[in-house]
Amino acid sequence: MANLLTMFFVMEMIVVSGFSFGASGLSMNYYLLSCPIAEPVVKNTVNTALQDDPTLAAGLVRMHFHDCFIEGCDGSVLIDSTKDNTAEKDSPANLSLRGYEVIDDIKEELEKQCPGVVSCADIVAMAARDAVFFAGGPVYDIPKGRKDGTRSKIEDTINLPAPIFNASELIKMFGQRGFSTRDMVALSGAHTLGVARCSSFKNRLTQVDSEFAKTLSKTCSAGDTAEQPFDSTRSDFDNQYFNALVSNNGVLTSDQTLYNSPQTRNIVNAYAMNQALFFLDFQQAMVKMSMLDAKQGSKGEVRKNCHQIN
Repeated sequence: MANLLTMFFVMEMIVVSGFSFGASGLSMNYYLLSCPIAEPVVKNTVNTALQDDPTLAAGLVRMHFHDCFIEGCDGSVLIDSTKDNTAEKDSPANLSLRGYEVIDDIKEELEKQCPGVVSCADIVAMAARDAVFFAGGPVYDIPKGRKDGTRSKIEDTINLPAPIFNASELIKMFGQRGFSTRDMVALSGAHTLGVARCSSFKNRLTQVDSEFAKTLSKTCSAGDTAEQPFDSTRSDFDNQYFNALVSNNGVLTSDQTLYNSPQTRNIVNAYAMNQALFFLDFQQAMVKMSMLDAKQGSKGEVRKNCHQIN
């Protein structure tokens, strides 16, 4: 038993990218006693969902990012609008978010087994982690113990990076949240999963070489909601996204700028040539992101229903 406790203590003090989990107030074994089935329920539910629809991996990872970048990782992106408040999820930047039903299924099962224990914020973070794994990406773990926030306002989503940003704007915005340039490029690699809608990249039609411009133009001929995969393996977590950038086939301005800018080109080249390096940097950046402004104790709550404040 003593050895087991020592192991958990060591795990809590692991340092990733300069962050100590113990110092953050979060811990790897947060639910060990209060809800030991939390991790298996999340993993099994995500696995089942991705077997039915592999494209949901992109949705779950994107939801985690859009949650953490606004008010921290507090599950606020899940809250529904009311007659008195328009919530984050109804922002134009969030209308294409997917995977809410997966989070709901997890929450429903955990409320049956451990009522009032596991936060929606933790569920979103764990679901994204497991989605990366089941899509073929790196294995990593995150500390748990986040509480759910009680604020969700559409105006806060102005702080999400825009698809038309250049590298300097991305470096500045991510830097304000404590991320290095390398962190930012690694996190952008999440675009190895999923698609973009024409409305987000039609400005690119006159910016890219003729062959790729034809591809994008053909996609946009179906309208603003038509979808273009970020790379050739839309449901596989790999480094093909970076190879696409090297070939000048980035879908969004905010994608291609990473290769066009001398500030970030060497990092893109490194990830394109070395998938293991990308995986290593991505998992470290994801752990850092999962801890953004995480609410503890009385600063938040554990929602009974992820879509509304208690």
